[in-house]
Amino acid sequence: MAAEDFSNLQLDRPDVPVYDTHTLADRRAQGLTIALPELTPYREGKVAYLTFDDGPDDKNTPAVLDALKEAGIKATFYVTGTQAEAHPDVLRRIYAEGHAIGNHSYDHRYEKLYPSVDGFFREMEKTDAIIEAILGVRPLILRAPGGRIGHFTSAYEPALKAHGYVEHDWNVSSADAAPGHPAAQDFIDNISSETDGEATAHTAIILMHSSEGHEETVKALPEIIRILKEKGYRFGVVTPMTPQPW
Repeated sequence: MAAEDFSNLQLDRPDVPVYDTHTLADRRAQGLTIALPELTPYREGKVAYLTFDDGPDDKNTPAVLDALKEAGIKATFYVTGTQAEAHPDVLRRIYAEGHAIGNHSYDHRYEKLYPSVDGFFREMEKTDAIIEAILGVRPLILRAPGGRIGHFTSAYEPALKAHGYVEHDWNVSSADAAPGHPAAQDFIDNISSETDGEATAHTAIILMHSSEGHEETVKALPEIIRILKEKGYRFGVVTPMTPQPW
C-alpha cells in the first residue's frame, strides 16, 4: 500500500500492485499529499503487461482469472464503476488473487469524460469511491476510455499529475473490440506480430477486454500467454512505475 506521502512507491519488481488506502476526498480533507513523486520507470528485462478493460462481468472476467491462475501470472484489470457496482464479488476476487485494478471511469461515456478536464476527473473520483467502498483501497492507475490520443487536450496531463494518477494506454492491441466479431486466432496473431520488433523489446502493454461479449478473448488467452513466454517475456502488473508504452 502507498504511504500517506507516497514515499514508498518506488518498487524494484514489476508484479506487485500498488493501491492507496485514502480516496482523493480523504486526502484533501486530511491535508495529505495528493500528487505522486517523480518515479523511475521499471525497465529490467522483457515485461508483458496483460490488461483487460471494461469489466468486471460475471462470466468472462472469472474465466480470465481462471486462466491466469492456471498459468501462474498476474494481470491488470481496468474496471468501470458501473461494472464494479454490479459485480463486487468478482472485483474482490481480482484483488484477492493479486492482480492490479485500475480506474476506467464510471460508465465509459465519452460525452462525460472529454468535454472538460473537470468532467473527466469527476468520473474517475466517482469510480474510485466505488472501488474503495468495496475493497478498502483505491487505484493510483487509470486508463482513459478509448485511449488518450484524440481525446486528451494539453490540459489533461498536468491535471493527471495534480490528481495523483498515472494513465497508461497500450502499445499492443489484440483488436478484440474490433467490428465484425473477430475470433480468438485473430487476437493471437495480432499480439504475436505486434510483439516482434524494437517497440516492444522491453515493455509490451497489451490491450484486451474481459467484459460481456469477449468469449473469444478467453479462448485466446492461454495461447497468448504461451507465445509471450516463448518470446522471453515475464509478466507484470501496471503500477505508477510501469513505463509508458511509447
